[in-house]
Amino acid sequence: MVTRLATRTTRRPLVHGAVTCPRPVPGAALRLFLFHHAGGSHLLYKGWEYGFPADWEVCVLDAPGRGRLSGAPLIDDSDELVAYFSRELLPWTDRPFAFFGHSMGALVAYELTRRLAAEGRSLPVWLGLSSCGAPQAAREPRKPGARHLLTDSELRDWLRSVGGTPDAVLDEDATWRHFGPVFRNDFALVDTWRPVVDAEPLRAAVSAFGGADDPVVARDRLAAWAGRTERFLGLNMFDGGHFYLADHRRPVARRITAAVAAARRTAQGHLA
Repeated sequence: MVTRLATRTTRRPLVHGAVTCPRPVPGAALRLFLFHHAGGSHLLYKGWEYGFPADWEVCVLDAPGRGRLSGAPLIDDSDELVAYFSRELLPWTDRPFAFFGHSMGALVAYELTRRLAAEGRSLPVWLGLSSCGAPQAAREPRKPGARHLLTDSELRDWLRSVGGTPDAVLDEDATWRHFGPVFRNDFALVDTWRPVVDAEPLRAAVSAFGGADDPVVARDRLAAWAGRTERFLGLNMFDGGHFYLADHRRPVARRITAAVAAARRTAQGHLA
């Protein structure tokens, strides 16, 4: 079966709170929500809406303190940020939907799915977790070298080593003074995240994604998501590091499309 991809149109983007819908699709068959990384914004997914089926509505999200929400206070606690997105997405979950999150965004998407389940709300038909390791049975105590506790010089060097951050942000002091607090805030959220290690496996289907040369998250940590769901649809590895998806947007979009289709077929089989 050939999937007809979205084409560029003159329809104006729809923006409401944390949600930006670059290409509104009336009567969309599915909404795909994309969660950004630490220090980032919805711009990580610029142009992604054209890589998916024409009847999908792609929604990119912003945590407070960036983009249109630059005047809103930053949130450095995972539970608070998940609660924030839970409220923001409530009007948007009136049809089948799926989540894809990269790095910090994967952490948020996972915890948000758990929260929706606990509240008895509709769950995503599929959850894509990128460049983020599954919760471990035992976590070491937070070390003094946690990223949000690094000096500015150390943090900038660490970000250079990982890639994904424009040189202008890291090399120009005036620009860093603007973006540095956002990175530090988001790393505080990630570094202090304390997952429920004995949580029930998710009922939503899950796929994991990562870069083969990621210096932050090893392959086995990605594969460990299989133990966090009742339906693991596989590990998708690509050439590259922590921000592998910058060079593989179309292949990643194809994998997402195929995984969502597989998840929906499986769900229908369970209902039959």
